[in-house]
Amino acid sequence: MSAPMEVSFSAPPPPDAASAAAAAPSLVPAVSAAAAAATTVSCSPQPPTGSPSADDRILVSVEVLLHATSTARAEDVCAAVERMLEARSLSYVDGPVPIPNDDPFLLANVKRIQICDTDEWIENHKVLLFWQVRPVVHVFQLSEDGPGEEPGEDDALSSFNEWGLPAKEFDGLWESLLYEVGLKQRLLRYAASALLFTEKGVDPCLVSWNRIVLLHGPPGTGKTSLCKALAQKLSIRFKSRYSMCQLIEVNAHSLFSKWFSESGKLVAKLFQKIQEMVEEESNLVFVLIDEVESLAAARQAAISGSEPSDSIRVVNALLTQMDKLKSWPNVIILTTSNITTAIDIAFVDRADIKAYVGPPTLQARYEILRSCLQELLRVGILTHAQGGNSLCLLSYFSLMENHHCPEVADPHGSVHLSGLLHKAAEICEGLSGRTLRKLPFLAHASVANPSCCDASAFLHALIQTAQRELSESRG
Repeated sequence: MSAPMEVSFSAPPPPDAASAAAAAPSLVPAVSAAAAAATTVSCSPQPPTGSPSADDRILVSVEVLLHATSTARAEDVCAAVERMLEARSLSYVDGPVPIPNDDPFLLANVKRIQICDTDEWIENHKVLLFWQVRPVVHVFQLSEDGPGEEPGEDDALSSFNEWGLPAKEFDGLWESLLYEVGLKQRLLRYAASALLFTEKGVDPCLVSWNRIVLLHGPPGTGKTSLCKALAQKLSIRFKSRYSMCQLIEVNAHSLFSKWFSESGKLVAKLFQKIQEMVEEESNLVFVLIDEVESLAAARQAAISGSEPSDSIRVVNALLTQMDKLKSWPNVIILTTSNITTAIDIAFVDRADIKAYVGPPTLQARYEILRSCLQELLRVGILTHAQGGNSLCLLSYFSLMENHHCPEVADPHGSVHLSGLLHKAAEICEGLSGRTLRKLPFLAHASVANPSCCDASAFLHALIQTAQRELSESRG
């Protein structure tokens, strides 16, 4: 595969910024709004004098999803997308890129083109112009097979579920998750560095890394979803390096036997199966252990008698098997926990990244609710008094810049309605992302005429629903 398909690690790291800005049209003319109407975008862009060289340009990922029926070579699609991007003097913003109607090859083979990883720059109010960017194109197809189960013995629970990645089930999951500043980008860069260090043969006795991620925080904050989305995203980014990617979700409860001392043996047996998968060098394996505290219960508690002594064997077996996997370059272990104090300190110490995933910030709450309302407008459940379902709610940053504009007085204008949504987001402080995504449904169920629901009336209902949910959650 050609060089642009490879994930590059030489890019200068952008400054920390929020990992989730609102989705916007991915390519917009590199001119001011006032001049846009009078300016013709050149199809043969010329970068300004003194523009950065190819090595100094900012790497921006461009993900290209092929149709399920496409048989086109990834190299040919990559080259066609690069030509298409080079032919337009446009700035780069996260979101979809329209496929040109005059390109029959892309129209026949490509379902979606998506710009990624620019949100940090946008949040710092920096526009990425075409001559500053070197697009890194990743071409992929989604697996539609769904999860497969590994059956347990004697009608026991299956020990793990397995997905081929990238999976249709996880498509769009990464973009839907909104977190604090830089969390998602931090995880992406960590995984890229972990795999690079192993591939380059860095001596682990001198530089230590274990390829283990621990996400911890209160329930409902999307830790498990983030692990799955991270595995999906990495399977796309490393598609040219690994011909097969798999996600193994361990069912921790299946590893506890009713027979004394058998639990440790079940852990060893499970990891033996995982080791067989990673022995294939072209296979990238992600192992997800949700609520890892159930496996890695503190040995101290077991010694003191508050935990069964068999848990000591489980913890020892888990640590031993994880240490064995460390020698394989093509495996990453993703773990989550709601109660980090219950995890054995030896396990916590092995995790390279221990990231706290807390309740969403105000910006994240606003964007979560905005994405929900945009979906209800798209499918026609909500209507807009000034034009059916054509309402476009402002992104968080656009709202902050425009909340003083004259349109705010228009009760059906975008600024006013976005202000109501912002009020709802403020009320929802402390609610989990899981609860936030339920609010639009609960609000719709509370309106008098759900079959014909105006966006303005719905937003008032949403505010009332948020107040009620917050009151009930506090008892």
